[in-house]
Amino acid sequence: MSRTADLHVHTSWSDGTDSVAELFAAAQAAGLTTLGMTDHDTAAHWDQARELVPAGMRVLPGAEFSTKHPGADGELVSVHLLGYLFDRTDPAIVAEWERMRAERAGRGGKIVANLVAAGFPITAERVQEIAGRSAVSRPHIARALMEAGVVGSVGEAFAELLDENGPYYAALRSLPLTEAVELVTAAGGVPVLAHPRARAAAAVLTADVIAGLVPLGLRGLEVEHPDHDDAARAELAGIAAELELLQTGSSDYHGENKTLRIGQERTSDEVVEQIIDLGAIAPFSA
Repeated sequence: MSRTADLHVHTSWSDGTDSVAELFAAAQAAGLTTLGMTDHDTAAHWDQARELVPAGMRVLPGAEFSTKHPGADGELVSVHLLGYLFDRTDPAIVAEWERMRAERAGRGGKIVANLVAAGFPITAERVQEIAGRSAVSRPHIARALMEAGVVGSVGEAFAELLDENGPYYAALRSLPLTEAVELVTAAGGVPVLAHPRARAAAAVLTADVIAGLVPLGLRGLEVEHPDHDDAARAELAGIAAELELLQTGSSDYHGENKTLRIGQERTSDEVVEQIIDLGAIAPFSA
């Protein structure tokens, strides 16, 4: 079965480091023919992707939605939802992203202020320069800390200074997962749970919880992901088969912000065609 698609990649429009053009060049070098462009809580990159998509490649425009879902103890846990081929002008999605952008900007500023108050040699101005046109997020702050010589990598910054349980963190108010699935579905999109066995989400996204999302419109699970070991992949494949959900594979590529190779995990061409058939809009192609 041919596998020439990576359906979860990021650009500098959110928390990746590659421009759209650089992303396409990297994808071509990796032998990919299909990309799912899924920057966080934005479709601002879609126009540029449509203009720059190279011959022989197609792009599934999408986004990664920041959501939360309660655990067994009632505490809200961060969960990410991929949405493909939806109507980005849907009023509910536009309103949610406007809220999230403001929320991210405020949260990022609070984290920077906490670090500055603790004596770390970074500035809000430099972090915003690194973020460019996107809202300030933790990877941008991590790069500022690297630049200042505080840490040696983005991963070290997250582990030592930017962890959700750390003293400098500021919470982000996210959309409930159930509402996000309904939101993408109502806009004609194809909702797929991102890395459901990674980090804290693993304990929250039980088989029963996933089953409860199917009537709301959930269409797939990201089974093959760098954060999933063999046991997790086998479990998710079993859940997907039982619930008749699509199984995707993706690298979650972020350029230099993560040590991941574009195309290191892939989705079968057959599943890509099924996603296209389900979506409200067509892929971009030259």
